[in-house]
Amino acid sequence: MQYRCYLPAMSAPEIRPTTEADLPAITAIYQQAVREGTATFELEPPDLAEMTRRYRTLIDGGYPYFVAMLDGSIAGYAYAGAYRPRPAYRFTVENSIYLDPAFHRRGVGSLLLERLITECEARGFRQMIAVIGDSANAGSIGVHTKAGFKMIGTHPNVGLKFGRWLDTVMMQRDLGEGASTVPGT
Repeated sequence: MQYRCYLPAMSAPEIRPTTEADLPAITAIYQQAVREGTATFELEPPDLAEMTRRYRTLIDGGYPYFVAMLDGSIAGYAYAGAYRPRPAYRFTVENSIYLDPAFHRRGVGSLLLERLITECEARGFRQMIAVIGDSANAGSIGVHTKAGFKMIGTHPNVGLKFGRWLDTVMMQRDLGEGASTVPGT
């Protein structure tokens, strides 16, 4: 006799704009990433006040910030911000995505990145850069590759965390018309 295992269907995540009420959960996700992971090179987890300040800076700057709701919880979040502060970079954004570890490998990161790309295109941005902490971060590299990002380089041994040297991986993709035209300024 053959037995089949049926897993309950996962509900589809709801991707929506972040509100300040989401920031305690976002702070908890990021604090865990700082304490235990290499996706960020921060060494001390920021508190809620600092995360609120960062959120307001992005929103006030006209950048998108989203959360993924799944099974009644914030499964992760993503945002885009300025790649560099000088005005010539004004059409280029850098993305960040962080997930609650309980929701890894469920497609949440890909959905957040898709929504972020769509929103950045709608806002007139032309390039998106991913700066991925730790060249061993195969999950993030895979999510970005699936979303059309190309590898543009690796900075070897630029961060020191948990007693070891870490690389950063640089990936990039066009948004909208990319560099094929010059946007109105």
